[in-house]
Amino acid sequence: MEILNNIGDLLSDTKNIHIKNGTVNLPLPDAYLDFLKRNGLDPSIYDDLESLPRYVRLKPGVESQLGEIEAEIGRRLEKVVWLPGFFALPPHIHIASSNPYRQGKLYGMDAASGAAVAALNIVPGDHVLDLCAAPGAKLCMILDLLSSSGSLTGVDIARHRLAACRTMLQKYGLGDHCRLFVADGTSFCLLPLRTCVDLKSNSECALDKKKALGGSTCDKTSDVYMEWKPRRHQKVSKNANKARAGGASTFDPIKVEPELIYYGKNSGLIGLKKSELFRSYCEDKAFEFGYDKVLVDAECTHDGSLKHIHKFEQWGWETLQRRVLDAQRTTSSITLLQLQLLTNGYRLLKVGGVLVYSTCSLTIAQNEDVVEQFLSENPSAELQEIHDSKHWPCSSGGIMKTLRFNPRTSRTSGLFVAKIMKKIDI
Repeated sequence: MEILNNIGDLLSDTKNIHIKNGTVNLPLPDAYLDFLKRNGLDPSIYDDLESLPRYVRLKPGVESQLGEIEAEIGRRLEKVVWLPGFFALPPHIHIASSNPYRQGKLYGMDAASGAAVAALNIVPGDHVLDLCAAPGAKLCMILDLLSSSGSLTGVDIARHRLAACRTMLQKYGLGDHCRLFVADGTSFCLLPLRTCVDLKSNSECALDKKKALGGSTCDKTSDVYMEWKPRRHQKVSKNANKARAGGASTFDPIKVEPELIYYGKNSGLIGLKKSELFRSYCEDKAFEFGYDKVLVDAECTHDGSLKHIHKFEQWGWETLQRRVLDAQRTTSSITLLQLQLLTNGYRLLKVGGVLVYSTCSLTIAQNEDVVEQFLSENPSAELQEIHDSKHWPCSSGGIMKTLRFNPRTSRTSGLFVAKIMKKIDI
């Protein structure tokens, strides 16, 4: 079974990883080395950190300004021939202080993550669900592909991370067809607003413009959503920050219904009553009016994301212990969460729709094992070929039709990708 490409023998007693040219010293803690050993992963994969390119995606419409952008950054952007819209830069180049980045002309996104979005084959008019939306680059790419039609629903359980997504959408001017919910992705149950967006005329969907302008998020007397305004949400974010500082949970999935923190003017909410938005989920409606495409880029141990693991050197290895190495997270707990996210995303998919499941873990337990269990419990689910992958620098996963990106061979972060179609359950 070809799970990882060109991974050498396990270096189980490695204590320090020296990045190329001796510029970075990455002392992986023993507990993390044990985690890698248990999962058959080679610690020397982190040697490649300094040689991995930095990837960016250009906002559609600015390709003609490529020369100007390169002059501002001071480096040539190398086109990623296998993934439209993506370019590579040397890893030491930082774009955050550059004018093109500040002006919203490009954003950072690993090419492997871009491939996971591309595997959905999004077309204008699709209704898309991103069930684990933070940190936001996937949202931007999906909205790029949707252009000026369809809708995107972004969900994340961390309010502060989703608020950062909202800021990102506003920066790049991509939020018109998007709505964002702070919610538990394993139980989120709101369908796309097809009955408003698709089945009614524009005059029926929206309030009179004069009534809509200048209102708060929701009119208190009529309980109708007006044009979204940031003023109220600045207060909400401030209160959330105070709660986090006091140690309070940012979201309690047991006690709180999905919290709408952003919606665009063309997302179908303006003129809609709150009771209509939060209507009960109906399995029969999901078959016909569910999402066309669902992305479940699930929470994982991030061991395949070299740059993510390297950040723990600055954050402190005790943070790695808490977030990654806790025994419950790396065994039954994290894989159960992944299976629940995948199952719920599939539940919200319409018949004939497509779901992509991905993680940036290289372990079998969080990828092939999760997919195999899901398929055994859902006879209407069928793995699909990702046809564009014949041009991608990836290898086959441990299950036919699944894919793996490997830092050494793909020159990207590690990523597992599975594409699943919902058939009629006979």
